[in-house]
Amino acid sequence: MPVGSKMELRVKGPSVTPGYWRQPELTETAFDDDGFFKMGDAGKLVDIDDPAKGLVFDGRIAENFKLSSGTWVHAGDLRVAAIAACAPVIQDAVVTGHDRDEIGLLIFPNVAACRGLIAEATDAMGVGELVVHPLVLETVMAGLGKHNEHNPSGSRRIGRALLLAEPPNIDANEITDKGYLNQRAVLDHRAGLVERLYGDGGSDVVVV
Repeated sequence: MPVGSKMELRVKGPSVTPGYWRQPELTETAFDDDGFFKMGDAGKLVDIDDPAKGLVFDGRIAENFKLSSGTWVHAGDLRVAAIAACAPVIQDAVVTGHDRDEIGLLIFPNVAACRGLIAEATDAMGVGELVVHPLVLETVMAGLGKHNEHNPSGSRRIGRALLLAEPPNIDANEITDKGYLNQRAVLDHRAGLVERLYGDGGSDVVVV
């Protein structure tokens, strides 16, 4: 089923759950009018000329969003690209920007890699100190700057980032049962940090 510029995978059959236990509102939103379960995953054909070759995963529809300009942002692909661009400083990241003018990142740092950048860093240096250290911020800025050189479009360009001192909180459902980062939960739980990211900015906000 088309959702934005991608195709969402939807399933129906005897082995598919009939809904959420005693949660009719969730069940209603999880299924379409024809009774198909909306997986939230996107898929694409391996070979458009030969559908029998099957499908490949094409990101999470549920994580995608529109900027204020109406431009679709495919968060899953962009997250992977940002992590690679700033390697090895970023452990994981959440892409922000829903109804905003530009894309941003909430970054969970690779603490060991950050320490490795700083000659005087010791185990006594806390994560809060590491994420605001000039060398760490400069590394993130340089990595995102290089990413933007190759991705100048509004749907791919990252305008700002904020490194987080607090790791993902499993009690706040920021980590899924499968061990993945729950983007929606992070954005909800850290809404104040998202506002700071898009505010006037501080010394800890990387503006690219």
